[in-house]
Amino acid sequence: MPRKNAFYAQSGGVTAVINASACGVIETARKNRSSIGRVYAGRNGIIGALREDLIDTSKESTSAIRGLASTPAGAFGSCRFKLKGLEENRAEYERLIEVFQAHNIGYFFYNGGGDSADTCLKVSQLSESMGYPLQAIHIPKTIDNDLPLTDCCPGFGSVAKYVAISTREAAMDVASMCETSTKVFILEVMGRHAGWIAAAAGLAAEEEGDAPHIILFPEIAFNRTRFLARVEQTVKRQGYCVIVASEGTQYEDGTFLTESGLKDAFGHSQLGGLAPNLAQMVKDELGYKYHWAVADYLQRSARHIASLTDVKQAYDLGEAAVEMALQGKNAIMPCIVRGTGKRYRWTIGEAPLKEVANREKKMPRGYITRDGFGITDDARKYLAPLITGESYPEYRNGLPRYVKLKNVAVPRKLDTDFEV
Repeated sequence: MPRKNAFYAQSGGVTAVINASACGVIETARKNRSSIGRVYAGRNGIIGALREDLIDTSKESTSAIRGLASTPAGAFGSCRFKLKGLEENRAEYERLIEVFQAHNIGYFFYNGGGDSADTCLKVSQLSESMGYPLQAIHIPKTIDNDLPLTDCCPGFGSVAKYVAISTREAAMDVASMCETSTKVFILEVMGRHAGWIAAAAGLAAEEEGDAPHIILFPEIAFNRTRFLARVEQTVKRQGYCVIVASEGTQYEDGTFLTESGLKDAFGHSQLGGLAPNLAQMVKDELGYKYHWAVADYLQRSARHIASLTDVKQAYDLGEAAVEMALQGKNAIMPCIVRGTGKRYRWTIGEAPLKEVANREKKMPRGYITRDGFGITDDARKYLAPLITGESYPEYRNGLPRYVKLKNVAVPRKLDTDFEV
């Protein structure tokens, strides 16, 4: 029997370190050529498999694959495409198996968040029911840090570092101008249901009175009166007020402050415009001059200031996924396990996908101060190690030197097309 090939795909919003996981998968597979044939990547994620649009990573040089570890975004393309349930659209899953069978694929590595874990689990279940041997391993990735059963998620540590640094630097700017100019600065960050990213901004504060002065979490119901009172109090005391707001900030009834009524490809409510919304409140009620910014893609693509801890974890989880597959494991996710003691240590464990798929890990209430506007010491102890260390990319002519792969297509073997 010929060696089985592997399929790797990136899913959902990309991160500064998702390519480090890809690097871990491909380099580890190349070290095990006696067991794994080639690694094929899906062009634009899972839809690459549905369309039989595969990329042959064996056409890339050793140095190019190594360069992925310091390159942001998704080197093979990602997508926001959620496969329906097996009962709703069995044809999509059967198409995946058909493509895998045509290309002798026996290993399925899916790099994404909670929806991707669900897809990975369903593919594993269908392959078993169809009698096609396939080992499906989910590789965690999400800047939202909301996957269960893992201490943290690759991508989060680097976003946390970027947001904490940006908050500190912007606060210094505002503080220097507040006497005659801007008194309120609002930074809007990602985080639909979990406030981990907003919480990371709290690391910027080291002493009493340091920014951020207000953090808005999805886990804490927004109260307009209390919010404006805190802004006014802070400006009177400090001369200025820096606010970091999670995009998922919501009222007590669960309505997002900025819900548009539209849905994305995963069925999630589309959000946006929280920062200007809050700024208008401040102007209308308090009359302060303000500035606002939306971190948006900048926060998740900032590989130039990535966390070394995050980069290493992302790579090691990709490596572990291959090693677990070679051990015969299936329908699992390698995860980060935090050690005990004062010094930060971590190891890699494994979590069953049935306990990961479609579940969210929100901020513990004990990580948020009693007034709901800041982080506690416990939160700081959890967050601080995740942003430690620098992993600067190579620079050329003053700019980071990132890898761009050739992404050579694998010849098609099926006659039929599949509409996505």
